[in-house]
Amino acid sequence: MIAEALARGNAIVALESSVLAQGLAVPFNREAATRMIDAVLAAHATPAITAIVRGVPVLGLEPDALERFLARDGVRKVSARDLAVAMADGIDGATTVAATLALCAQSGVEVFATGGIGGVHRDAPFDESADLIELSRTPVIVVCAGAKSILDLPATLERLESLGIPVVGYRTSELPGFFTTGTGLFLTASADTPTRIARIWLAHRALGRTSALLVVQPPPTHSALPASLVESATMAALAQAAQDGIRGAAVTPYLLADVQRRTNGASVRTNLDLLEANALLAGQIASELVALRAAHRQRGRGDSEWDGTLAGITT
Repeated sequence: MIAEALARGNAIVALESSVLAQGLAVPFNREAATRMIDAVLAAHATPAITAIVRGVPVLGLEPDALERFLARDGVRKVSARDLAVAMADGIDGATTVAATLALCAQSGVEVFATGGIGGVHRDAPFDESADLIELSRTPVIVVCAGAKSILDLPATLERLESLGIPVVGYRTSELPGFFTTGTGLFLTASADTPTRIARIWLAHRALGRTSALLVVQPPPTHSALPASLVESATMAALAQAAQDGIRGAAVTPYLLADVQRRTNGASVRTNLDLLEANALLAGQIASELVALRAAHRQRGRGDSEWDGTLAGITT
C-alpha cells in the first residue's frame, strides 16, 4: 500500500515507532497507534509507521510486526546513528524522530507527525538530541507539539534558529510546551491553514533549502496541562533522575514516566490527544501538497508557483 502511494504521488505521513515501543506504556501505546493511523486516514492520506523490522528498514509496519512493537518484545530503540548497526544485527528497532527523518530522506516521504522533538537538555549544555542535527539536514515537514517539556526550551529554540530550521506555529504565535499550550517563547512565523504551510514548504524547497520545516501545534485546549503543574513535576522528576543515576538515552523515557506519575496520569491523556491532533494536521498538509502540485502542473508551472523564478534573481 505504501509503495503504491509513493509511486502515485499520493499523500503519505510518516509516524515514528519509538513512541509506541519505548515512549508510551502498554496499553496506551496501542491507543496512540490507532488514533494516529485513523487521524491520517481521516485527512485522506496514507499512514506509514517507520521501523527496522528484523534488520530491514520499513515504511509501514505490517500487522504482525506492529503487534511485536506494541508488546515491546525485544524491540531496541534506534536513533539515526544506530540504523546501520540495527540492520547488520537483524533486530527489531523502533525509530526515534532522528531515525525516522533519516528513513524519510531515503524514501522521499515529505511529511512526518510526532509528539514532541528532542532538544537541548536542562543543565547540560553539551547534551542535546540528535533530532536537531537531523532536522537541520533533512527536508521533511515535521508536525509536533514543540520540544518535550522536560528539555531546556529557550535553548532548544535558539539551537533551531542557529541551525537554520524554520519554525512555524500552527494557529499560535509562541512555541508550545508539549503538555502546555504556550511557553512565552515567541515565534517569527505562524500559519492558520494547512494550505499556507504547504505553500511555505514549496517556497522552502524552491530555494533549495535542505532543512526540515518544523510545524508546532499546541495540544488540544481541553487536555492541555497548567504550566505550573508540568514545571513542578518536571523539576521533581529531574531531581529523582539525578539521584537514581539515570543518564543518556534512558533519561527521556524515565522523565516522561515520572512526570506521568506526578500528574496522576493526566500527562498521558494530553500526550495521546496531541499525537492524534498532530497526525491529523500532518495528513491535511500532505493532502494539500498533493492538491497544490496538481493545480500548478495543470497550469504548466511545475511543482510550485516558484519553479523557474530563482534563475531570474537580479545580481
